[in-house]
Amino acid sequence: MSPLSITTKYRMPSGYEIPVLGYGVYQTPAAECADVVGHALKTGYRHVDSAVAYRNEQPSAEGMKNSGIAREELFFTTKIPPKDMSYENSKRHIDNTLKITGFDYVDLYLLHSPYGGRENRIGAWKALVEGVQAGKIRSIGVSNYGVHHLEELEAYIEEMERSGGPGAGGVLSINQVELHPWLARRDIVDWCKQRGVLLEAYCPIVRATRNEDPLLAPLVKKFGKTPSQILIRWSLQMGFIPLPKSVTKARIEENAQVFDFELDAEDMEKLDTGAYEPCAWDPT
Repeated sequence: MSPLSITTKYRMPSGYEIPVLGYGVYQTPAAECADVVGHALKTGYRHVDSAVAYRNEQPSAEGMKNSGIAREELFFTTKIPPKDMSYENSKRHIDNTLKITGFDYVDLYLLHSPYGGRENRIGAWKALVEGVQAGKIRSIGVSNYGVHHLEELEAYIEEMERSGGPGAGGVLSINQVELHPWLARRDIVDWCKQRGVLLEAYCPIVRATRNEDPLLAPLVKKFGKTPSQILIRWSLQMGFIPLPKSVTKARIEENAQVFDFELDAEDMEKLDTGAYEPCAWDPT
């Protein structure tokens, strides 16, 4: 494996590339958002993960525009809100995202959760597919999808392709779920990896609730790194795209300083806890 760096990108099934480290803006107040996004970009991040439900798409975009970095070098993700999963609502949100951000396209648009029942899930997905066809969105995916939700979507995509040809049902590029050593979700990870679907890890640092964990202490000592840095590195070495979130500038920088060390096989094995302990919601 070639060494990872903050400029490393992975190619998604859509054919587009995604930066290996994202900056999450969940619960980041709109008033602070443009400033901290700007700081993250100055630090080297190129990938911002927002959502309609976070109510900060507009300031996230503002921070990106103010950075002076070319739009094509930046990567912006947003999501259809969990409570609005339907075809019509999704169409409306896609247009509204473009309107309030002023962007010509969204790099990645996800369904935020599998809420709303099959008809609404498939309807919302169909709206994303149409968004891609119209050039409004480059890549699409899902978030918080368990294996049964993924299989439902895969069956729909296959059905659409039988009648409409390759790509008619859309291309699933990403599943964004909570992932860390205490929630490694092997079933979901295996399903996605077998199909080339990339995994984004939210809460990769477990909301700092595990900083004192005895599992991390020896690694903190061994590498002279913080617990957060160890966890983000674990995520990267698992092949995930971690999305650490912080509004503290020093921590935004710290979370990006994870490319100058590598956990060995034994370290990774110690972090294989087999636990199922979400720190956020779990709609999977």
